[in-house]
Amino acid sequence: MGATGPLPEFTGRPGIVLERLQRLYPVLIDLSLGRLEALLACLGHPERRLPPVIHVAGTNGKGSTCAHARAIAEAAGLVVHATTSPHLVDVRERYRVSGRLVAEDLLIDTLERIERVNDGAPITVFEVLTACAFLLFAEHPADLAIIEVGLGGRHDATNVLPSPAACAIASLSMDHEAFLGHTLDAIAAEKAGIAKPGRPLVTGRQPEAALAVIAEEAARCSAALLLRDRDWHVEPAGEGLRYDDGHGSLALPLPGLPGPHQIDNAGLAVAALRAGGLALPDAAFAAIARTRWPARLQRLDGRLARSMPAGWELWLDGGHNPGAGEALARTVEGWADRPLHLLVGMKQSKDPAGFLAPLLPLAESVWAVAEPGQHLALPVEAIVAASGGRARPGPLVADALAALASTPPGRVLICGSLYLAGEVLKADGWTPE
Repeated sequence: MGATGPLPEFTGRPGIVLERLQRLYPVLIDLSLGRLEALLACLGHPERRLPPVIHVAGTNGKGSTCAHARAIAEAAGLVVHATTSPHLVDVRERYRVSGRLVAEDLLIDTLERIERVNDGAPITVFEVLTACAFLLFAEHPADLAIIEVGLGGRHDATNVLPSPAACAIASLSMDHEAFLGHTLDAIAAEKAGIAKPGRPLVTGRQPEAALAVIAEEAARCSAALLLRDRDWHVEPAGEGLRYDDGHGSLALPLPGLPGPHQIDNAGLAVAALRAGGLALPDAAFAAIARTRWPARLQRLDGRLARSMPAGWELWLDGGHNPGAGEALARTVEGWADRPLHLLVGMKQSKDPAGFLAPLLPLAESVWAVAEPGQHLALPVEAIVAASGGRARPGPLVADALAALASTPPGRVLICGSLYLAGEVLKADGWTPE
């Protein structure tokens, strides 16, 4: 499974191959791993030839957890592969091969090999993208592979991994209910499906209902469950953090990614790496202070930011579900020194009212936006309705910013969708590196 349904339009030379593969999308989604397992067998099972793997699931924070883990491992001198999703601007963002963004020619060659081997059989693009990650990672040397789940866990394409060094589950919330279930315990059961027999399963702070389900799944498959506040601890201490687990204590700086929720994500990354048996020097864990991850409370400094008068700040976050709205609200509560203006654009399948509810009381103004290239954008009118009529139609980001530019300086938070975030990053001139 992973990403479900056709993915957004791909651009650039790799996009030509992916658009061809898009036509092979199966008529029926059977929520099984059979198609990918057959393809991987024809490719020589690259998923069995990887370096030690950290496999990360979750509703919110799994990408940030992967970014923290990569920063730590690279600070320790390890060569790291990483695959994350979705991409924001360029499909190459999904793959770091031996520590570097994948080269375009290498990516195209690998996708075309997979296309030839698949030989026209029904397949989803996310399954192809996952096979591509495994093939790239199997054929290039590294000490560690960090692999982010696409969607859910149990039936996600990445879950063909036979025995990761450790599995991790970041914060859980309601999202993708059509595929994962309409209750938090149903979603937790899907996420916990990445657990593997005898391997550590590490989880951050979770609602009680979710923890009970995760514990049941861990017991069912004899995974070693490591819980925050029981088996590992991370808390503010002075101007930094104190981390503790069975391997000892660490004095850590605050994460480089802003927001109190990043304490949990950074702690989860530390816990997963240590549980996975990676012998990393204590000093390497301080690299969480240097973690960077686009569209996770990212302050913009490019063309869009420069279009605003002095005194304005532009921030971008791709959070798009009620849990993300709550996490953002906890951060912007501390932004009381100047007015906050929300620019909100969302995907059609999301819950705009649930996302907006914790944020609306904190905003001076709210603007509903939908960019022309934004994949499956929720109509502006629907966002206005979900806000109880509070939001004004942008209808574009540039329109809303132009209107705000004539008001006293404040902070703008553009949020609600990773697809919106990708369009905003393009407009700001951001490029992956």
